[in-house]
Amino acid sequence: MSENGFILHGAAVYSENRERIISMDEAWIVCVDGVSRGVFDHFPEEYAGLEVEDYWDKLIVPGFTDLHVHAPQYQFRGTGMDMELLGWLNTIVFPEERRYKDLEYAESSYDQFIEDLFVGPTTRAAIFGTADVESTLLLMDMLEDTGLVTCVGKVNMDRNVPEYYCETAEQSLEDTITFVEGALAEEYERTMPIITPRFTVSCSRKLMQGLGEIAKEYNLPVQSHLSENLTEIRMVQELEPDASFYGETYEKTGLFGLPSDIRPEREECPGYGDTIMAHCVWSPKEEIALMKKNGVFIAHCPESNMNLTSGAAPASLYLDEGLRIGLGTDLGAGASPCLFDTMKAALTSSKLRKRFYDENIRSLDFSDVFYMATLGGGEFFGKVGSFEEGYEFDAVVLDDFSLSTMNEYGAAERMERLMYLGDDRNVVGKYVRGQKLY
Repeated sequence: MSENGFILHGAAVYSENRERIISMDEAWIVCVDGVSRGVFDHFPEEYAGLEVEDYWDKLIVPGFTDLHVHAPQYQFRGTGMDMELLGWLNTIVFPEERRYKDLEYAESSYDQFIEDLFVGPTTRAAIFGTADVESTLLLMDMLEDTGLVTCVGKVNMDRNVPEYYCETAEQSLEDTITFVEGALAEEYERTMPIITPRFTVSCSRKLMQGLGEIAKEYNLPVQSHLSENLTEIRMVQELEPDASFYGETYEKTGLFGLPSDIRPEREECPGYGDTIMAHCVWSPKEEIALMKKNGVFIAHCPESNMNLTSGAAPASLYLDEGLRIGLGTDLGAGASPCLFDTMKAALTSSKLRKRFYDENIRSLDFSDVFYMATLGGGEFFGKVGSFEEGYEFDAVVLDDFSLSTMNEYGAAERMERLMYLGDDRNVVGKYVRGQKLY
């Protein structure tokens, strides 16, 4: 492979924008200095000096972004799916996350999680750690070695959590600064800290205000949960009566993005003003309007929403209203770390919402979920998620030969079939920022 670039040859599928998906049965995709120089339907003679990686019978798509995943919940994925959110947290999640103070256990568990993340279609991810500083920094060390690009957060919580796992606001803020400064001191190239209040139910106003100040001081993004479960929403109303809706609890504390006129323009790493809110199943119109105004990213987590009986988020409404939205596997409430399964779940849940809840919104289609998995979620990390010229070069090579058929299909149809019928074993190549990982 040439020092400065290369060309991938094969069938290509990518989103140009939220309305348009591009499908090419034969394409030459050019990468120079880690950035896409565009996609061509013929060999580009101006790049004749670059080496060609020939994947002539395979699919090449942009890398997928997982906007919401809990690394320490990997071990118990697929269990407790008969519970709802709050009982599930107390019964399964908190006891397991406490175990990560044992660094030997944490390393063994995170090694398994990272192996699954690495072999699948994901190239970038926003990841929750635990409340423990050391094990979360360990997770960052381990992820940095993979070549994937990630944001990782130390979780904060000072109320409505079992005593054995609950922090004080003061200690949580002190530990967060220790975590952030420890992470920044490592000068990681691909891994960065992200401020991570678990959710308003478990975070006091004092803690959230302090976290907002830390995010601003250190120019860091934010990730949390929002309007996931009806019981959770009622608790927020009781705990924060001066907030007219759930999202306002984050807005009041500087944790809910920034309006476009004061939000910095970025093409690379996210920073203060870039916020991910997972779920948004039951967001009222006022909350939706504020998310749009402040550029908040919605992490749509359909598999976990169905598993924990939270509901089906109106993802097509968010798309059509122009909100920023990507997909989240949400391990361990989501059972699979593979975004193919999340895409399928998004399609299924949108059909159920339309049929049984709101016939005034449309169902999602394949181009929607492909957009969310690539360009929609990738936007959180900058100019990421497409092969359009100027985008950071993240790519996944997919072999669909095992998906037997006697029919001939175009590239987009092949990708749709692979989403339904394939899994991680169909991923045979991965590139991140122009670096070939395998």
